[in-house]
Amino acid sequence: MKHMNGDLIKISDIFSFFMKSFVALCIIVSVSLVSYSAFWNHSQWHLCPDCQEQNFIATVTKFTQGPVSNETDISHVLFGIGGSAKTWNTRRHYSEVWWKSNVTRGFVWLDDAPDSTIKWPETSPPYRISEDTARFKYTSWYGSRSAIRIARIVKESYDLRLDGVRWFVLGDDDTVFFVENLLTVLRKYDHNQMYYIGGNSESVEQDLIHSYDMAYGGAGFAISYPLASELVRVLDGCIDRYASFYGSDQKIQGCISEIGVPLTKELGFHQVDLRGDAYGLLAAHPVAPLVSLHHLDYLQPIFPGLTRVGSVKKLVQPYNADPARILQPSFCYDLQKNWSVSIAWGYTVQLYPKLVTSKVMETAFRTFVSWRSWSHEPFTFNTRIMSSDPCQVPVIYFMDRVEASNETGQTVTRYVQAPKQGKLCERTEYTGAMNIQNVNVSADRLEPAIWNKAPRRQCCEIIEGGEEDLQVRVRDCQRWESVTPP
Repeated sequence: MKHMNGDLIKISDIFSFFMKSFVALCIIVSVSLVSYSAFWNHSQWHLCPDCQEQNFIATVTKFTQGPVSNETDISHVLFGIGGSAKTWNTRRHYSEVWWKSNVTRGFVWLDDAPDSTIKWPETSPPYRISEDTARFKYTSWYGSRSAIRIARIVKESYDLRLDGVRWFVLGDDDTVFFVENLLTVLRKYDHNQMYYIGGNSESVEQDLIHSYDMAYGGAGFAISYPLASELVRVLDGCIDRYASFYGSDQKIQGCISEIGVPLTKELGFHQVDLRGDAYGLLAAHPVAPLVSLHHLDYLQPIFPGLTRVGSVKKLVQPYNADPARILQPSFCYDLQKNWSVSIAWGYTVQLYPKLVTSKVMETAFRTFVSWRSWSHEPFTFNTRIMSSDPCQVPVIYFMDRVEASNETGQTVTRYVQAPKQGKLCERTEYTGAMNIQNVNVSADRLEPAIWNKAPRRQCCEIIEGGEEDLQVRVRDCQRWESVTPP
């Protein structure tokens, strides 16, 4: 009995010791959590002095929007177009090419009220007047204070708190968006995550002066709702920190850099920081959906014999018939005649009276110069000289019309030989190519889902050739198929 009583005493002592230890541990943990919480809140305040509490709460709630499987459509995109009351009537035609009333959502943000004696066009986006920005600093000696106002469009758009917005898409009043392809690009990304999507300048000098990490505003760029929620909290203070930055897009990128989100580059956003003729760029478009064009007022019309706006409207015709295929390249050979064919669908065909490698055909003709210095190089893509020797350049054709069948899902585009200028090549092999007056290209409608796969240029084949007409079929490449001259 003595031993049993002793054992019971020892057991009770041990149990009591563990209970006291457990209570002490709980007290220590509780005190630690309270201290950590106080310190964390204090740190948050000092890490983000520009943040506003109500916006922080909105950020948390907006991160849990609809499921990713709910596909993004046009109603989920809010456009913010930077414009001016004085120039809108001369620039609005570019926006009106792609804007669809009661379909696309957004506003053109003006610096002042438009002329009250002129009715606002129903074909234009609705307008809003930007807030006064006199309180902000701007020290760029070669820029304009309008950069501040345009940089704040994303904040003023966000503050409207419109329902269902997943993406804010910003652009200029001379930006032409190809909206179906924009949606195709945005659907690749989870709108519940922080994304900053756009493209660089084509002129290296511009990227060196401004940034390679920046989405250029004229090409347009997209900011997901969660990133916008973070951006608007710091934007105003950030604008002052980057007072020396030239443009609104550069200021936006500086602010997004503080959040830690890098630029996601998509090749279809085109700033077009070029002078002269954009033909070489468009005829050698990358294998990516065409999302935007810009600066068209500073370039020659992209179709001969038309105005600049008329040229864009003409390009939109094949785009409407097959949005995913517009400007997409295809190469093939006529081995009987030793001809090479390069197609930029919906825009142009180049016929070479010789066998030319794919590497050469995919390289853009340098029909342009750089934006700032009007130099012949460098660019962010490879270029080749457009020779003055008529025997060293292809026969060029421009899209004339497009026919589309909803029943078969097929299109036929017709390309007409460009007007002849200057001296002609008199070589026999070149004369045969020059006799071809028209090129007809048939193709199946390209499904937008193809851009969710690894990109590959489509193949083509010459199915019939007469003395004046050439029939070409664009199709998927077969397994083991390559465009290789013999």
